[in-house]
Amino acid sequence: TTKYNPARTWTPENAVGIGGAYMCVYGMEGPGGYQFVGRTLQMWNRWRQTANFTDGKPWLLRFFDQVRFFPVSEEELLKIREDFPLGRYQLKIEETTFSLREYNQFLADNSESITAFKTQQQASFDAERERWRASGQADYVSDLTVAEAAPDSELDLPENGRAIASHVAGNVWKVEVEAGAAVKQGDSLVIVESMKMEFAVMAPCDGRIHKVFCREGGQVSAGQDLLVLVSEE
Repeated sequence: TTKYNPARTWTPENAVGIGGAYMCVYGMEGPGGYQFVGRTLQMWNRWRQTANFTDGKPWLLRFFDQVRFFPVSEEELLKIREDFPLGRYQLKIEETTFSLREYNQFLADNSESITAFKTQQQASFDAERERWRASGQADYVSDLTVAEAAPDSELDLPENGRAIASHVAGNVWKVEVEAGAAVKQGDSLVIVESMKMEFAVMAPCDGRIHKVFCREGGQVSAGQDLLVLVSEE
């Protein structure tokens, strides 16, 4: 796909991206996302019904809608975004009928240019994969080991000791404690990055860190023990 590497950590509201074979408009701010190609107005209006947001539905588009974009200046776009949710900017919406026969005829009429484009696209993709193989990226395996304890391994716990595990699979983004550190219930111990979000592994009780199995930058499985906490209870 056309995702960024390294992954983009933030996507603005109303951004337009290309996700492989489809286009996406981001209805709200969020992490990650596909390759940007532009910016547009709101696709979602939670608080107000207008001429374009009707029937109690906060979303703009319906199945089989066809969208056309046109260029505007940055100042115009900011004004449109201000006015559109309030009903002060109207879209040009035309009722039409989708004809499968006409669409298939369009594909047939343009088959030569479509085939040429697909051939060039596949050749570029194959060339990129070959560059990955030549540089060793296609078979890259990280040498970082997150935890000494596998998800199904047994731990020799000290008295009042409890293993603290990750609830999700992901990468260890930050280890915030070390062996011997005193912690309070609710303290953040380890932050795991998964699905472009951060998940904090927190202390379930007051205690002292007995051992840390993980290190920053590696991978962890769901249910894998990250550290041992000796409870003060």
